[in-house]
Amino acid sequence: MAGSPNEDSEGSRITYIKGDLFACPKTDSLAHCISEDCRMGAGIAVLFKKKFGGVQELLSQQKKSGEVAVLKRDGRYIYYLITKKRASHKPTYENLQKSLEAMKSHCLENGGPELRLNWIGCGLDRLQWENVSTMIEEVFEATDIKITVYTL
Repeated sequence: MAGSPNEDSEGSRITYIKGDLFACPKTDSLAHCISEDCRMGAGIAVLFKKKFGGVQELLSQQKKSGEVAVLKRDGRYIYYLITKKRASHKPTYENLQKSLEAMKSHCLENGGPELRLNWIGCGLDRLQWENVSTMIEEVFEATDIKITVYTL
């Protein structure tokens, strides 16, 4: 299956690592998906909230679906891809695409060459990784940004 973590894709923009996302180098940017209400009450979002805080800071950015909210922590960026209005909603591929584009723009403007994430949008949000990984490849193809996806 294309984009699966067991496949060594020659020329792929995405590298897969089995392990803990939060154990990555402290200089690398992290990303995950949340809702406009910044609830972060389930899944990996709970860990992001516990580790990086900043819920009020995120809410004050007033980002909408298809945008990205950003926290800067210890010299690195933590990206919150806003993919849906409420925590109980499901994201669309269109909103994820727009959020990825917004994150790419921020990375390019702020010099973030290493981006670490999990299977964004594919856990509780139920998007298909085959589609999401293709989207990530396409969004970041003309950049030097290295993307590492962590799986457990």
